[in-house]
Amino acid sequence: MTQFILVAGAWLGSWAWRDVEPDLRAAGHGVHPLTLSGLAEQQGVAAGLQKHVQDIVDEVERLDLRDVVLVGHSYAGIPVGQAAEQIGDRLARVVFVDSNVPVDGESFLTGWPDGRAGVEAAIAANEGFWPPPAVADCADQGLTDEQIARFIGGSTPHPGPTLTDPAVLERPLGLLPATYVKCLLDWPEPSMEVAELLTSERWRLVTMDTGHWPMFSQPRELARILLDAAEPDPAGSGA
Repeated sequence: MTQFILVAGAWLGSWAWRDVEPDLRAAGHGVHPLTLSGLAEQQGVAAGLQKHVQDIVDEVERLDLRDVVLVGHSYAGIPVGQAAEQIGDRLARVVFVDSNVPVDGESFLTGWPDGRAGVEAAIAANEGFWPPPAVADCADQGLTDEQIARFIGGSTPHPGPTLTDPAVLERPLGLLPATYVKCLLDWPEPSMEVAELLTSERWRLVTMDTGHWPMFSQPRELARILLDAAEPDPAGSGA
């Protein structure tokens, strides 16, 4: 039985996976959506990037999970990628859902040069938090008005230090068994960093014809991709 740890991106908590969970559970797997420190019901807990990494590692160890598939969406790919190498042989696979990937010594904002200044200004103007997006930011992402309302309504300010702290990797990310899910409406091509990682025989690319938040726009399709990722790798490239 696979154990899925589901970690949503900026502004979101465990609640974001509500429509993805049923199909994973129906297939007989363990499902553990996780809210990172400082977000949703964990608001008020101080958080930097390594605290988010530890949140994930602690959840795996607290529940004594094996055959773990770590799923990181958007920003959460950065702490998930770091946690993946820390949980050792408990890991079965990592799934990066239209996400950033950690680069040793670099932060979330390092990998977003065009938007960096705007995010830093927003964090400075909002007491150290990145404010949630507006409805207009969700345009052309395959979301219905109801889905946008749920996304915006549940979002909470994101702790700024998690976006500016550098990632710490002990070994090349390409050595991890991984699936990268590219959402084509958001941007049709993987980033340069992801494209390089996809040259590894341990990495697979899957595309979705939807926007950046597929847990809202296409939850059942995303669940199917996660279930496929949990299948044994025919090439035998385990963790």
